[in-house]
Amino acid sequence: MAIKFTTTKKGGEFVKVLIYGQSGVGKTTLAATAPNPIIISSEKKLISLKDFNIPVILIEDHKDLKEAYELVSGSKGKKFDTVVVDSVSDIAETILAYFKENPVDGNTHPKAAYGHMADHLGPLIKKFRDIPGKHNYTIAKSKMIEDQYTNVSMFSPSLPGKVLPGNISYEFDYVFAMRIGETESGKKFRYLQTQPDIQWMAKGVESLNAIEKPDLTNIFNKILGKVEKPEKEADTKE
Repeated sequence: MAIKFTTTKKGGEFVKVLIYGQSGVGKTTLAATAPNPIIISSEKKLISLKDFNIPVILIEDHKDLKEAYELVSGSKGKKFDTVVVDSVSDIAETILAYFKENPVDGNTHPKAAYGHMADHLGPLIKKFRDIPGKHNYTIAKSKMIEDQYTNVSMFSPSLPGKVLPGNISYEFDYVFAMRIGETESGKKFRYLQTQPDIQWMAKGVESLNAIEKPDLTNIFNKILGKVEKPEKEADTKE
């Protein structure tokens, strides 16, 4: 087998980020702040993006997801700079429903459907993440999970089943939580939490503030060193 060479610099030119949060926090709308995005979605309700003209590929089963990957990773996808997977949690549920309705080899046991979902979705998550020359923004729902050893509960990305949820955070260089805060005057604002705390799982880099404004283009530029001076953290006072 021929050995392939690359460089660490080439692999670091694009950002691969997983962002999770509760329903309605603004994860889908955040896609509009990414550089020249295309959205892969199983959700037909994209009303939050009605004022933007962003291409969307709708997913109804694992075959659609594979075809979407082939399109955005091929010549037709060259014009896009960011691949948005919205959301991996909903796509997982869509694929799971497909295998429950269409059991493989007649095996109707629920565990079989979960297994087939994981077998198909797991590799494709990595493939979307690793598309050369593109940023990747993968969206996930959040769920509070209790650590069986410490009994400490914290919010983490959520997927159906027991195979993928524990692994998906390890598949991305950056994992942020999208949350809603409130100023001292009572005004609510959205922000991205880039560092972990006792309740929220996250991992980021020193070039980011612990709290960042929800702007993916700005965050990507910070990570890639294209912003010389970090901006101040999201203001929580008025």
